Amino acid sequence: MGPYILRRVIAMVPTWLIIIFAVVALLRLIPGSTVDLLLQDQGSGGVQSGRAKLDREAVEKRLGLDQPIPVQYVQYVAGVAHGDFGKSLWTQIPATTTIAQRAPVTIQVAIIAFVAAFLLSIPIGVISAVRQDRPADYILRSVSIAGISIPNFAIGTALIMFPQMWWGWGITFGWVSFTQDPILHMKMLIPPAIVLGVQLSAGTARLMRTQMLEVLQQDYIRTARAKGLHETRVIMKHAMKNAMIPVITVFGSQVAGLLGGSVISETIFGLPGLGTLLVDSINQRDYPLVQGIVVITSIVLMLMNLLVDVSYGWLDPRIRLS
Repeated sequence: MGPYILRRVIAMVPTWLIIIFAVVALLRLIPGSTVDLLLQDQGSGGVQSGRAKLDREAVEKRLGLDQPIPVQYVQYVAGVAHGDFGKSLWTQIPATTTIAQRAPVTIQVAIIAFVAAFLLSIPIGVISAVRQDRPADYILRSVSIAGISIPNFAIGTALIMFPQMWWGWGITFGWVSFTQDPILHMKMLIPPAIVLGVQLSAGTARLMRTQMLEVLQQDYIRTARAKGLHETRVIMKHAMKNAMIPVITVFGSQVAGLLGGSVISETIFGLPGLGTLLVDSINQRDYPLVQGIVVITSIVLMLMNLLVDVSYGWLDPRIRLS
């Protein structure tokens, strides 16, 4: 197990370098320049004079943006290797500090969404497969299809409008830390967690149903039943563990989609998380912040994929990691 994990971690390095190069290059190719935005903010925008040109060159040199993209890439990789993700071009605050301040919000919402989706989708998929072509199966499949079909922004809008219209209960916007008011803090986290978790749980439930139907047709399931084992034991011990291997794979890969989903949910509910930080940083062309968010997210995703692969050996003893 140890050598396998070590090889996987080493293999992540080339992928990580490619991701950094892609984000560094693509950010520089986005129309518009952070230097222009900085000069406009200082009141120099639109001034076509020698002084404005000198100011622009001075700002580019100070920010290191006068260098070719390959040079900027090498400098950034060298900095990241030493734990330096750069400073915000606007606030001059280290990118890691800003990301660390915003990350807990996104992490809390993601954990709630993931746990709720997992605890909800697995039983739904199992029940739907065991009750195949019965009323419970039709109802659960219909709910799953609806969850997949409805966009995140529509779910978020519905959570804001309908409770207010029907029961006079409105969602509180903004942010309150757990230490200030634990109950209000959880109330603020639950709606965006629902937005993130609906499609995840619906898709996982359908996949779980498909895998359970396939596993229930296997010979070892028929053998377990022929030996007189209780049906609950057959389902829980023999069928579920094997059916969950592809489910865990898909579930782990959904970490990448959390950032995109958090952009929508945090914007709708006004949460100060990584999603809103990413949008603001892109609009301001704040390269170090965007690069830091993407790089850290990619590292988390690769580690999650490694954890998923390691979990195969626990779910199916026939799988040996080597």
